[in-house]
Amino acid sequence: MTGFLAACTALALTVAPASAAPRDLADEISGDAVNRHLIALQRIADQNGGNRASGRPGYEASVDYVAGKLRDAGFDVTTPEFEYQAYYLDAFSLAVAGQPTEGDALEYSPSTPQGGLKAPLAVLPVDPTPGCEATDYQGTDVAGKVVLIQRGACAFGDKQRIAAEAGAAAAIVYNNVDGPLNGTLGGPGQIPTAGVSKQVGEALAGQAGAEVHLDVQSRVENVRTRNVVAQTRTGRPDNVVMAGAHLDSVPEGPGINDNGTGSAGMLETALRMGGSPHVNNAVRFGFWGAEESGLVGSTKYVQSLSFEQQLDIALYLNFDMIGSPNAGYFAYDGDNSDGVGAGPGPQGSGQIEKDLVAALAANGVETEGKDFDGRSDYGEFIAVGIPAGGLFTGAEEIKTEEQAAKWGGTAGVAFDPNYHKPGDTLANVDRVALERNAKAAAAVIEGYSASTEGVNGMQSRAQRAQLRSAEGPLTAQRVATAEPEHAGHAHACAPNRV
Repeated sequence: MTGFLAACTALALTVAPASAAPRDLADEISGDAVNRHLIALQRIADQNGGNRASGRPGYEASVDYVAGKLRDAGFDVTTPEFEYQAYYLDAFSLAVAGQPTEGDALEYSPSTPQGGLKAPLAVLPVDPTPGCEATDYQGTDVAGKVVLIQRGACAFGDKQRIAAEAGAAAAIVYNNVDGPLNGTLGGPGQIPTAGVSKQVGEALAGQAGAEVHLDVQSRVENVRTRNVVAQTRTGRPDNVVMAGAHLDSVPEGPGINDNGTGSAGMLETALRMGGSPHVNNAVRFGFWGAEESGLVGSTKYVQSLSFEQQLDIALYLNFDMIGSPNAGYFAYDGDNSDGVGAGPGPQGSGQIEKDLVAALAANGVETEGKDFDGRSDYGEFIAVGIPAGGLFTGAEEIKTEEQAAKWGGTAGVAFDPNYHKPGDTLANVDRVALERNAKAAAAVIEGYSASTEGVNGMQSRAQRAQLRSAEGPLTAQRVATAEPEHAGHAHACAPNRV
């Protein structure tokens, strides 16, 4: 083994989050400490109308709680304000061939005329990217009709926009997995759009031409709210490790799993790390507002950054629902190794997935891949090319027999039966899953605070100095581009990826 390879392998041990780092931040994360933050968020909701929705008092109190804790721990903290259009659904009904049909309006669906609209049902053929390209409508007459589209491969907003451009009067999107479909168009839509379960959608697929009666009564209002952004005072500000979780709930409940769990895990990690840790790369934590209104807070944050400021972010880690009561263990599929869905994330996302999987495997937990399906705050980071990943324990999707055998819990039941409901309370959190995921998140964040070279090729000054010392005089260019003889031994020594 050459001197370069020996030094590089030693560095890899500090980079790989599954390995023990000098501080071993994961060992400092306890389930009880994370749960204490959940207790605080539940009490805040209880004192403020039962929810912590953006633009409402419960959310403002949640912001004050998180920002105050981070300031006390020595972080640089800001609470940037933004404005958005909040969506309110006043009434919804759906009937097909005269039969009431279970479903719901997708968030930001525009209203139908008073009393609803009536039109024939058109069924769009299913392909690997259903309703995601205008060419999908070739051969299918949807003009003036309600078009049925299978979920998958692109955002709901894109599906309804393309349907509208094809002349559809309204759209119904049906799930491609078991369970109801809850989703958002991401902003005011063009045509009324409903969501139904896979079972309902498959039944409707055989009823082309049947009369649909869809009634959606909705409105939007301008709301001003805040994010919380906190960064360490130490570490490189031009190679920032960013982790985020949305802090808001839906108006229907306190949102303790969705997403008190992700927020609590991130907050405890930040507090244990402290505002001035011994790190090579600065660490930034984002607590997002208005996620439940279409990923608004995180999107506006990323869009507020200049290209150079975006370039300063080495990677983004997302933690949204990490304590589902019938928990699964999912890591976002950064390299599309599962071969389904929306494809890989930006270059480096596959390495993030491997590190998250390794961090959970260190505690004996096997994971499955989760598609970047556009449903959480990684969306805008990916859109501008920032490598991303994250952990997730499941929402309204149904746990399979195989998953129950692997992870425990109950097959045939949603990972979170209380998703977007009043029952998403402190009583309905899997605290074993919460602690496992919080520890894994802390391990990965700490690993990347030492080096992100495995993700984006960036080395710290200390690493460059160590390599120079081990190998003798090397120019900065040689260090940046050198490739070990046996790169497969340690992912941290992969060729530059940026």
